[in-house]
Amino acid sequence: MQTVYQTTINKIGSSVSDFLGEKMFILFGDNAPAELADYCLLINVKEIDGEIGQGDVLVFNNKEYKITAVGDAVKKNLGSLGHITLNFNGFDTPELPGTLYLEDTDIQVPEVGSQIQILRK
Repeated sequence: MQTVYQTTINKIGSSVSDFLGEKMFILFGDNAPAELADYCLLINVKEIDGEIGQGDVLVFNNKEYKITAVGDAVKKNLGSLGHITLNFNGFDTPELPGTLYLEDTDIQVPEVGSQIQILRK
C-alpha cells in the first residue's frame, strides 16, 4: 500500500469526546482558531501525496478503517489547513465537501502522539 498522507495528533481539545455519539472527529492544524480548538484533534499540517479515494484506508488510533466516500474539499483542506471532519457513518455518497466518510463503527478518542495515515490500496 502507498502512503498518501501521514500526520501526528499533537493535542486533543477538551470537548472532542462531545462528538463520539455522532461518530465523528474534527481535525485541524495547530493554527486552529481558539473557539474551535477545544472541539478538534490538533495535527501537524502535511502535504498529501496523491489522491484520496473510496476504498482507500485510514489508519487511525492503531486501527484500519475503509474510506467509503470523500468530500470534494478534503484533499485541499487537509493539505493546506489540516482541517477536515472524519465521519464514521459508512455513507457512500459525500454530503459535505470537507468530510471524509469511513466505515460505520464506534470510535474512541485517540491519544496525543497517535499517528493518522491514509493508505492507497
